[in-house]
Amino acid sequence: MLKEKACRTCRFIVEEGDTCPNCNEKAFTTFWRGYVVIIKPEESEIAKKMGITRRGKFALRLSR
Repeated sequence: MLKEKACRTCRFIVEEGDTCPNCNEKAFTTFWRGYVVIIKPEESEIAKKMGITRRGKFALRLSR
């Protein structure tokens, strides 16, 4: 099983790859806590508060 990592820029969680598919950045961390899965970002209050406009799994807190 691959270790999930979160993008430092947009918090999108990915399992593999060197580039974030959400924002195209290359800065990741494996030190994150909690996550939220956004299904309908256009209808989600949480997505609006976090600035998320795409479906997916996002980290709630990043560290390091």
